Amino acid sequence: MLLKNTDFPVFPNVFNDFFRDWSTSNFSDTNTTLPAVNIKENENEFTVDVAAPGMNKEDFQVNLENDILTISSEKKENKEDTNDNYTRKEYSYMSFKRSFTLPKGIVDSEKIKATYKNGELKINIPKLEAAKPKPAKLITVE
Repeated sequence: MLLKNTDFPVFPNVFNDFFRDWSTSNFSDTNTTLPAVNIKENENEFTVDVAAPGMNKEDFQVNLENDILTISSEKKENKEDTNDNYTRKEYSYMSFKRSFTLPKGIVDSEKIKATYKNGELKINIPKLEAAKPKPAKLITVE
């Protein structure tokens, strides 16, 4: 006799989840495993916010080379649980790499700061004084 969905509602849900197409499952709403990134610009700086919960600040590497900002992360985790009757090992590996081209001659590369707090990596990229907008100057007509 076949099991009916109404008789044992737990089993079909478990089996449906197990046999679903894992190749189309993703870890974010953007259909990728890359973390979401917000980039803002104001008159003084660019700000890059990366959503990366569950990481540690040591997991990140931020580089600037030839006006290309690269943010990467790699995290490996191994867990082992041993009991009298069984041994269970679980591991996970997460990594990503994102690169952004910054405008030439605008960024003060010596003052870039990166902080990680509450699952968010924040990178502040100050602009050079010469690149900041100047207030309008009134020119007198002679």
